[in-house]
Amino acid sequence: MSARVDKGKLKETLTPLQYDVCFNKGTEPSFTGAYWDNKEQGTYCCVVCDIPLFSSDTKYDSGTGWPSFWAPLKREAVKEETDRSHGMVRIDVQCANCGAHLGHVFEDGPKPTGLRYCINSASFKFVKSNP
Repeated sequence: MSARVDKGKLKETLTPLQYDVCFNKGTEPSFTGAYWDNKEQGTYCCVVCDIPLFSSDTKYDSGTGWPSFWAPLKREAVKEETDRSHGMVRIDVQCANCGAHLGHVFEDGPKPTGLRYCINSASFKFVKSNP
């Protein structure tokens, strides 16, 4: 079940890019987001509702310029639905808790899943692991 989201309030607290990505299914330009090249250990949480979504343990360099992961932290943390926009068929990835758009998942990732969750940095808050 999705958490109730007050988009008006969020428009005041999120950056314009974060709001566009999360609620208009926008995307940030490749190689520009805060976390595409982040190599620190930690957890990537939803920028809207703070739910943990992905771990640095499953992050890898896909060469695309967006943070890429071969699996979510927990399968139930994200939901997926078919996206037929822009003349193609893709799988849209959203936060299962609040419904914020995160990015897309593709079937060209590494083992063990073969998946590439290609996620916008703007949809995340990064929480660094304690040493």
